[in-house]
Amino acid sequence: MFFYIKALHIIFIVTWFAGMFYIPRLFIYNTEANGKAEPERSILQKQLGIMSRRLWYGITWPSAILTAILGTWTAILYGFIPTWLWIKLGFVAALFIYHGSLHKIFKDQSKGIFLYSSQQLRIWNEVATVMLVAIVMLATVKQSISIVWGITGLILFIALLMSAIRIYKIVRKD
Repeated sequence: MFFYIKALHIIFIVTWFAGMFYIPRLFIYNTEANGKAEPERSILQKQLGIMSRRLWYGITWPSAILTAILGTWTAILYGFIPTWLWIKLGFVAALFIYHGSLHKIFKDQSKGIFLYSSQQLRIWNEVATVMLVAIVMLATVKQSISIVWGITGLILFIALLMSAIRIYKIVRKD
């Protein structure tokens, strides 16, 4: 039974992350559509609103809830929580905080409130990527990972992502 629950947990992790990777892209497109003239703005924002609602409430939220339930169930079946898992759970807690921040942006944009530029949203979009790398490394490498090497690698990965975003901004042509 343990492996079936664990497999379902991983499946819902994947779908949750898929939602968290895609929803900020929709936020970016919606923000950019907000700067367009009518009727293009209304047409785009209506369609992006439909897409966002379906993704957020149909995939992302249910996947987050099922991930938490199945993850808890997996931990119970595992029998104890090793040190690496406590660290991973810290990242998972941060991921739920990030999820909450995405929900806030979703609600704001649903009301026509655009607090962030498309560039800021592009940067915010990468938080899920950083969390994914940290969580997967902890879950697969476990005790073998040195905390110093892990943090160093994560910082280098973040620097690489931020550099890629800056380069994209320079070469991007609308």
